[in-house]
Amino acid sequence: MWIIYALASALFAGAVSILAKIGIKNTDSNLATALRTVIVAVFAWLMVIIVGSQNDIANIDAKSLVFLVLSGLATGGSWLCYFRALQIGDVNKVVPVDKSSTVLTMLLSFFLLGEGFTWIKFAAVILIGAGTYLMIERQKVKTPDSKGYKWVIYAVMSAVFASLTAILGKIGIVGVESNIGTAIRTMVVLIMAWAIVFLRGKQHEIRKIDKKSWIYIALSGFATGLSWLCFYRALQEGPASVVVPIDKLSILLTVAFGCFFLHEKLNRKPLIGLVLIVTGTLSLLLPF
Repeated sequence: MWIIYALASALFAGAVSILAKIGIKNTDSNLATALRTVIVAVFAWLMVIIVGSQNDIANIDAKSLVFLVLSGLATGGSWLCYFRALQIGDVNKVVPVDKSSTVLTMLLSFFLLGEGFTWIKFAAVILIGAGTYLMIERQKVKTPDSKGYKWVIYAVMSAVFASLTAILGKIGIVGVESNIGTAIRTMVVLIMAWAIVFLRGKQHEIRKIDKKSWIYIALSGFATGLSWLCFYRALQEGPASVVVPIDKLSILLTVAFGCFFLHEKLNRKPLIGLVLIVTGTLSLLLPF
């Protein structure tokens, strides 16, 4: 069942990148992240109430709470870096770098979580790593305000934080109802995102956001909430070294959108890279 949740997470995550790319076009990326998180928080706590798990909060032990908070902080860092990179770089270039967190997560799950590292997982790491390299190799950003390869720094930082999010979340979600875990993490991200907005003095720009941007920011918030709920349910039941790569299949939807709607080019090497990433990811499902 966790495989279905992981695939659903990938679908919604792909929608997040697409909706957010449009929504943050004329909006400060940190402010857009903070606004999206408000929607995610409301959605997450609504799900907690619907399933009736709010009473389980008192049963969460200190260790789980600490790791859920740390996972939330890592998520906040990943979001802030990712949407900044998405704002100044092409989605077909930013997303593959961000998705490279898959390889790091698989390695960390082996060393820190003690999950088995089979030949299939080894082959998957090679395929996903090679595919990621081909997708970002010599891809120049045409965006006027991107300042060369500055987007790469943000995208790499996003990948590192995303990997830590999964590992810390896997530890923190043990013995905790998944909806409660998601809601707690979301509150941490919410506080962190708005703290950065106020520190940068961007809160006054809310009144400048146009109607179209509001709509896409809201939709990306709902998509994020659905993606998180599915992801942490899958992470609770399945191995992080497999759940995370499946979740990253969202790259298929994102790349397709970039090509057909944003008119971003996908040349031969990136296309081969995409095939390698998908092949490596699907190979992880062979033992199940």
